[in-house]
Amino acid sequence: MSEQITPYKNEQGKKEQVADMFNNISGTYDFLNHFMSLGIDIIWRKMAIAELKTIKPKQLLDVATGTGDFAIEAIKMLNPKKVTGVDISAGMLEVAKKKIKERGLESRFDVKLGDSEGLVFDDNTFDAVTVAFGVRNFENLEKGIADMFRVLKPGGKVVILEFSKPRVFPVKQLYNFYFNSVTPTIGKLFSKDSSAYTYLPESVAAFPDGDRFTSLMEKVGYKSARFRSLTFGICTIYTGMK
Repeated sequence: MSEQITPYKNEQGKKEQVADMFNNISGTYDFLNHFMSLGIDIIWRKMAIAELKTIKPKQLLDVATGTGDFAIEAIKMLNPKKVTGVDISAGMLEVAKKKIKERGLESRFDVKLGDSEGLVFDDNTFDAVTVAFGVRNFENLEKGIADMFRVLKPGGKVVILEFSKPRVFPVKQLYNFYFNSVTPTIGKLFSKDSSAYTYLPESVAAFPDGDRFTSLMEKVGYKSARFRSLTFGICTIYTGMK
């Protein structure tokens, strides 16, 4: 395992630090996400959700739901009966609740404060489980994806969207410059927590992407674990079945 990358250099565990970080940046999170990815993150989300069209999930769990963008897009594209969102940050969930109310989705999208590594749901509950840009923040990655597997119904599907490391010249060099220099600078300008946008490239660099992650998925029980690189390898969709 790689060393534990955390947002702050203090005595708290990663879980607590990640919760604090997202509470601090919740107000500017959506704006900065779209701004710094030039809006491509919206396309990535749609591509990830499209992976679930064939199974037409009725009960969907969105782990690390954040401000709810992924879940709201899933409701539009998949028309599930119910989406449940779980996140460790109360600040991010407040933004999600506001969106739910504005869109009149109270009966279809419910959010709960909770730990992705200790989901408070029975085994075999959901037709699909999704995570967008959340797994690299897990304190214990293996435990987190194993718990997602537990709550997934047999025949259910997991879809995970996560940043990855481009390996092709010159995308790799441009990406590293943008992520390590431009991103933290923009983050400092618009966010009251500059550490969050230094943590972002560090956490991506430490994440076991590609084959290493699908191997971990298979280790905890997922079948047919696959990955698909998007936009020159900047982002990756991982899928697996139970």
